[in-house]
Amino acid sequence: MLLQFFTALRDAKVPVSLKEYLILLGALDRGLAGHDVEAFYFLSRTALVKDEAHLDRFDRVFGTVFKGLQTRGEAVEPAAIPEEWLRKLTEKYLTEAEKAELKALGWDKLFETLKQRLAEQKGRHQGGSKWIGTGGTSPFGAYGYNPEGIRIGQDGNRNFRAVKVWDKREFKDLDDDREIGARNLRLALRRLRRFARTGAAEELDLDGTIRASARQGYIDVKLRPERRNAVKVLLFLDVGGSMDWHIEQAEALFSAARSEFKHLAHYYFHNCPYEAVWTENRRRHEAQTPLLDVIRTYGSDYRLVFVGDASMSPYEIATPGGSVEHWNAEAGAVWMQRLLDHFPKAAWLNPVPETHWGYTQSIGMMQRLIAGRMFPLTLDGLDAAARALVR
Repeated sequence: MLLQFFTALRDAKVPVSLKEYLILLGALDRGLAGHDVEAFYFLSRTALVKDEAHLDRFDRVFGTVFKGLQTRGEAVEPAAIPEEWLRKLTEKYLTEAEKAELKALGWDKLFETLKQRLAEQKGRHQGGSKWIGTGGTSPFGAYGYNPEGIRIGQDGNRNFRAVKVWDKREFKDLDDDREIGARNLRLALRRLRRFARTGAAEELDLDGTIRASARQGYIDVKLRPERRNAVKVLLFLDVGGSMDWHIEQAEALFSAARSEFKHLAHYYFHNCPYEAVWTENRRRHEAQTPLLDVIRTYGSDYRLVFVGDASMSPYEIATPGGSVEHWNAEAGAVWMQRLLDHFPKAAWLNPVPETHWGYTQSIGMMQRLIAGRMFPLTLDGLDAAARALVR
């Protein structure tokens, strides 16, 4: 099984060597992981992965090779009805007419009502229409339905209707080695090329060498800086939530941009940029970068490119405190305007088909904020965005 794990990592282009594999075997012989699956995971990751850029690929291989592996304690426990099955029994499935009867409270009323419920409620509830609970039609809780609500304690989206999520959520970084469609995207990105010779003189200047040698009477080798793309790009990538449906397109674009631009910086955000962004999703709660620092760090000659579906609650753009995950003192539109004031050359790439944009209010709001410079994440859309960014 361990040999299969080693070869699977090599196939996934994780640069693991035979020496590192032998180190892992030696650590296992000394009982460093015991019989704990989680301890074995961290031990093997420490022994086999040298660069954090390969952690995501390691996790995918580990999950595939050791899928269904149990600890000895788990293997002998008596079978029980999974809690997830019991939870699903409480979910309500409503008709369209019943859904239409439920009333959206509006932002201010929603929070006012939540405070009142928290003060009044004394126990757990499920299947109801008022209290904070599970599987009901109340605006507060999990695994139920309401046209606008605050999701509390749910492991994922069901209806994509929550205006705030009261849980800590984890996203993963985009894999910059993903090559699906990347070649075509690189060709489209070449419209953003502006070549200049900068840096150390390392490239042979053949014409200059010929001229200098003829003038001097001996071979006089001349070097020059390499000709590179001088365009600077600042990439803002929306991750998590509904963007999970578009992860392959975003990864392909990210991979293409990493190979095409020497001057490229990237940050992640969720739904709408607020007062802080981050560069690593697994550390986004501990290692955030203030957005004002980003504005101060990068000059206005950078091209600002947003990649996101712009599909969110309108409150996230228009209202202080409207962020789905935290309390933002200023509305998303305020932070968007600060970015656009500093980076006049900006565009938004949207993976949602352009024919569907009219069905989502927040897409229209974001499109107006960015002065119509929203383009579909297609080759034609990328070509149009590149034209807009070089004007």
